[in-house]
Amino acid sequence: MTDRTRRMPSEDDLERTILDLVAERGAGKTICPSEAARALAGKEPDAWGRVMPLVRRTAVRLTKEGRVAIRRKGKVVDPDDFRGVYRIGPAEAGE
Repeated sequence: MTDRTRRMPSEDDLERTILDLVAERGAGKTICPSEAARALAGKEPDAWGRVMPLVRRTAVRLTKEGRVAIRRKGKVVDPDDFRGVYRIGPAEAGE
């Protein structure tokens, strides 16, 4: 493993990747957090797992800023109080 594959993504990289993937997916659609983690992890097969907590933390921050929404079972959830499987989608007006 090289130093490059061990490097964790920056906050800017995390934010940009999540926002880009959500925008590409489009209105009314969501992404799996693992999609962002895999995009950021590089070529090492299992490295994305180490990135998942960073993706979650960034998704929570972006939700609090009103830039994305965290959803479970299709419903927007409180970013400070959710567990389990979640998805990230565009922030809808009024949420």
